[in-house]
Amino acid sequence: MMRAGPVGERGLDWIRGGEEAEIVLSSRVRVARNLQGFCFPGRSSDEERADVLERVRAAASRSTKLADGHFWDVADLDSVDRDLLVERHQISRDLVNSAGGSQSAFVMSESDSCGIMVNEEDHLRLQALVGGLELYSAWRQVDQLDEEVGSLLPLAYHHQFGFLTACPTNVGTGLRASVLIHIPGLVLTKEITKVLEGISQVGLNYRGLYGEGSEVVGNFFQVSNQTTLGKGEEDLIDHLGRVAGKVIDYERSARARLLSEAPAVLEDKVWRAYGILRTARSLALEEMMNLLSGVRLGVSLKLLKSPRVETLNEILVRGQSAHLEREAGGSLSEQEADVCRAAFVRDKLATDEQDAGSEPADGFNDAKADDGPPSGG
Repeated sequence: MMRAGPVGERGLDWIRGGEEAEIVLSSRVRVARNLQGFCFPGRSSDEERADVLERVRAAASRSTKLADGHFWDVADLDSVDRDLLVERHQISRDLVNSAGGSQSAFVMSESDSCGIMVNEEDHLRLQALVGGLELYSAWRQVDQLDEEVGSLLPLAYHHQFGFLTACPTNVGTGLRASVLIHIPGLVLTKEITKVLEGISQVGLNYRGLYGEGSEVVGNFFQVSNQTTLGKGEEDLIDHLGRVAGKVIDYERSARARLLSEAPAVLEDKVWRAYGILRTARSLALEEMMNLLSGVRLGVSLKLLKSPRVETLNEILVRGQSAHLEREAGGSLSEQEADVCRAAFVRDKLATDEQDAGSEPADGFNDAKADDGPPSGG
């Protein structure tokens, strides 16, 4: 039976990581689909969008992958829950903004790993998000969901062009696959421009942490395929996986050179980042992201015994504004959010140290200072 209710902890399974988790945070695969006989969402009336929504709701309740999952009408979610799902990379900002969320929805499987955005740019965006470099795992889930949905709903398909989509670049398979990858070594060795140019030359795109239109912060890049026409789904997945593997190799080589040629500089960068995160009383979001990059690099190079990769992923998500507001139980000003963010990060890092049984660095074991209010000044 489909459920709604609050978002709660749904959509966070991917932060536990997977293959190559120290470098690749997550893998996503989504396919764009539209229903026969309806205008694309951007040109359709409210009545048409509502009709599409109800058809998808009925199909989801009959789907073996979604029947025991969750169905949220975007308009019925409060603003914080909407932002929680955006911050967890489960829905797009475009879905929230489309017609004010009216006649738009998000369906999530009970396992949290796959779902459908309804009435975003296309009627359906079938997707799966998993931790680490696990493109084939994500694709298999989407492929199974696609087969089910296609048996329950009439999809717009052309014998020559393939699946018809609102954006011409999605015509064909309608598939977009991406990996969220952390490559500070290439940035620090100034090889990033060459690598990104190479990515573009082989038919891939790179974007920021939240995809199209978002800025690159914390050395996190989303790498995805550019076109979907003329190649099969498995070919697109294989191509992205092979390129991602090469980027990982380049990143590892860059990290090894940094450790060999400038160990003092690297250790200073890592420990400064950890020290600020461990003791700061106010942290802006972008500052936190950039500092997390340094700590993540230090963990992968064994310069730090803790925190765990899962903890870093959790901080990356829960340190964002909507999560802080949900934890605080109300809206926060920017200054209040920065103070709450710093307290949350201090607590998570201290807990991780204790769980890992590692010795805290000098000056980091002052629990009373961490628990107390910020000092003046």
